Amino acid sequence: MLINGKRALAYVVTIDEIKPIEGYDRVEYARTNGWWCIISKNDNIQVGDKCVYFEVDSKVNSEDARFAFLDKRHYKIKTQKMCKVVSQGLLMPLKLFPELGDAEVNTDVTDILKVTYSADDDNVRKNKPNPDAKYNSMAARHKNIFKQKWARWLMKRAWGRKLMFAIFGRKKDNPRGWPTHFQYIHKTDEERCENIPWVLKIEDPLVVTEKLDGTSCTYILERKGKNKFEFYVLSRNIRQQDENQKTYHDHNIYWDLAFKYDIENKMRRYMMEYPHLNYVCIQGEGVGTVQGNPLKLDEDDLYVFNFITSDAGRYPSTTAKVIINTMFGMKFVPILDENYRMPDNMEEFKQYADGPSAVNPKVKREGVVIRNPKDDFSFKNVSREYLLKHGG
Repeated sequence: MLINGKRALAYVVTIDEIKPIEGYDRVEYARTNGWWCIISKNDNIQVGDKCVYFEVDSKVNSEDARFAFLDKRHYKIKTQKMCKVVSQGLLMPLKLFPELGDAEVNTDVTDILKVTYSADDDNVRKNKPNPDAKYNSMAARHKNIFKQKWARWLMKRAWGRKLMFAIFGRKKDNPRGWPTHFQYIHKTDEERCENIPWVLKIEDPLVVTEKLDGTSCTYILERKGKNKFEFYVLSRNIRQQDENQKTYHDHNIYWDLAFKYDIENKMRRYMMEYPHLNYVCIQGEGVGTVQGNPLKLDEDDLYVFNFITSDAGRYPSTTAKVIINTMFGMKFVPILDENYRMPDNMEEFKQYADGPSAVNPKVKREGVVIRNPKDDFSFKNVSREYLLKHGG
């Protein structure tokens, strides 16, 4: 769930529904929002009770004895099929965590309970950049100096780190963060439909695109003066200074795709054609030799899902697709439906996420993204079949 603009991996919820599981006497099926989880009858959880919900893709603290029962699962929370039903996440009574007191619903307890992403690379890719990263990079380039006692003493102090960086640091040690001065450009992180079940009540016709499993890529060209521009290449959280900047992948896919599609020059030509624009932005999913290559592609590729300009904001998907295909010569994420109507219940909607990928029909798709062409609202529906297959 997104809480205060950050994905919470553990948070306080209430139980909305409980039902028995035929043939199983020790467990029950409990629902909070759109999530269904298997719970133990020994926990004596009732409808309306407060619990802590741990999302799929999370990992609980292995040193906390309250999670000892997860030892065989390496303390990871995954989508599982048990007792003939699909269980997504973990529900535990709030009373088991006295340090949380009587916390309000939707309180983010991720940090308090030391919950992390289950995959190590996700902890790097999805969390905020490490503020000490530039110092670590600097020290790695001058290992002999920073082994010295006096250097270690300075590095323990904020003013000392700044002094050392002024002497030994380089521009490439200090990747710039996400630019915040663009009105319509945001980090790409849609909310899961299970956390916002009210979307079932949306009456507007919606656009459905395939959700691709890769890495988020953002490209911006900003006008700086007459025939002067600044080009931004960004991953989820930071600006990639150049193609040599190290990433959590074994190569800098963000710059590789920028070169592959000549994005900077294409943006420049577009800005020259529309001189009233202050900036133009393309956001998409970099797929291929990342995330284990679930699409089974032969090379890295980019599928655009957002086209944004300074005057109009984010374009509707159908309009953006035409611009990206014809004016930029690039690929747009597969549009599966341009006039989708939300079903009456979450189970039907969850089944809709399952299916083959339009990019490679030989593999399952990760899910779908739903966009309202009337505004900037979008959300995702991740396939349970995909999660069961890929361990999410």
